[in-house]
This record gives sequence, structure tokens and C-alpha cells, in this order.
Amino acid sequence: MRHFSILVVDDEEDFVETLVSRLKKRDVDAIGVRSGEEALENIKSREFDVVIMDIKMPGGMDGIEAMRSIKKEHPQTEIILLTGHASVETGIEGIKFGAFDYVLKPVKLEELLKKISSALEKKNTKE
Repeated sequence: MRHFSILVVDDEEDFVETLVSRLKKRDVDAIGVRSGEEALENIKSREFDVVIMDIKMPGGMDGIEAMRSIKKEHPQTEIILLTGHASVETGIEGIKFGAFDYVLKPVKLEELLKKISSALEKKNTKE
């Protein structure tokens, strides 16, 4: 498998740090940010293959809005939404707006890695 990069976006600092650390232990190039705005800033300067983004984040931009902005500028980037406080319906709504898939919190790493792998397969068939 070729080298790939992941951007983790969630307002919960401990969650971001833990998930990024666990991905790096699997030799995944991953960085984490705490808001939709930070995600958009990072994606301007660096290409990410997959963005893992929480739907519900405080502040001016939620995950759906950030995802729409990312997909508009970088349609090849696959996005996996995280939903904890929201419902399954919110995750499905995100797929309608362009997300690859969604994962329920608390996140099971093996499940997330399978979804990342599937997202990468889809992305590679588009290129």
C-alpha cells in the first residue's frame, strides 16, 4: 500500500491525541486538529487522503459544513464522519452530503482502520 495521510478533526483534545497516537503506531501519517476551521487551514497547505471528522463541534463550523468546504475544494479527499452525540441518522445525512462513511463513538480502532482502507481503495480508483 502506498503512503497515505490522515487528518483527524475533533473538539475533544484527548480523543484527537489518542487516535492520532494509535494511528501513528500503525505507521499511519496522521495529524489532529480541534475545529473545522483548523481543518480547512491545514488542508490548504497539505493534501490528506482521508479526513476523520466529528460532526458536532462547538464554534462557528460543524463537521458537515467543514466537510462541504473540503469536498468543494478537494473532491478527491474521502471523509469519514464521527458521531457520538448525534444519531445514526446524522451520519447517514452526512453521507448524502458527500462523506464516505461514518463511525459511531466510542471508536473501535479496527473498524475505523477497515473504513480508512475502504476509503483509500475508493480514492485510488478515482485517480
